[in-house]
Amino acid sequence: MSKVFSVEPPALSPQGDSDRSRRWRRVRRIVALPIAALALAGCTVPTFGASPGATTSSRSTYHLWQGFSIGAVIVGGFTTLLILWAVFKYRRKSDRIPKQSQYHIPLEMTYTIVPVIIVLGLFAATMVVENKEVANPKTNVTINVNAFQWGWKFTYPGQNVVVVGQTTQDPVMVMPVNTNVHINLTSSDVIHGFYVHAFNFSRYALPGVLNQFTLRAVNTGTFDGQCTQLCGLYHSLMVFRVKVVSQSEYAAWLTSNASVSAALAAQAATKQQTSSNVPTRSTKSEGNN
Repeated sequence: MSKVFSVEPPALSPQGDSDRSRRWRRVRRIVALPIAALALAGCTVPTFGASPGATTSSRSTYHLWQGFSIGAVIVGGFTTLLILWAVFKYRRKSDRIPKQSQYHIPLEMTYTIVPVIIVLGLFAATMVVENKEVANPKTNVTINVNAFQWGWKFTYPGQNVVVVGQTTQDPVMVMPVNTNVHINLTSSDVIHGFYVHAFNFSRYALPGVLNQFTLRAVNTGTFDGQCTQLCGLYHSLMVFRVKVVSQSEYAAWLTSNASVSAALAAQAATKQQTSSNVPTRSTKSEGNN
């Protein structure tokens, strides 16, 4: 009589299950760490947290920031892969000292020269963008911007137009689109910061110092601005807006506002400020909204 024997696969030992579970947990941690880092960093692609830009120089700044961010991701990712490769390939397997090697000339030249080339490329790109940022081409449109605690005054030389607002008000600086606009920035008291997020631009307003720069908006619209330098009690209320309009709208706006008395406008601003129950600071700024 023949006998039939069945062969059953050997059952996994509890120790084997435990080792497999630990390895799986390590893999999940390795995958989860970079994902968590990106999530906690608030990384936004493809802007990387910057504005696409509403002026010619701000667009250049935006593209530079994109290049820096993408380069950082590539270099950081490559470095991380090399670290992980070294960790897993050369992890300790026994007490025996592994074979030692040194003086790999081609490799050493590569990891020395490549970073130098990357730094030189970033430096050159930064210089090109910075030159655009600080350029002051000739233009017939000039706006004098004066910062004071806690408001802004925009004066249009030769146009008899002044715009002023403080604390609870948000004065509007009107400028034409596709036109170089020269800005003369000053401060009446302490250090302030002129910042427009959509322009990717910030510049200090310093007492006794004239800062000059040129803006060329490529999009029409209204953009928010604010003071970025802590300047006193109502710093957080020191906001303004930049309104970019067409050439014809800009000319019409100058004509309609030139006939308004600057003194009456200043009185209206003070009256509105007082009615809001926010203390005002006496200044020499006079103008119209």
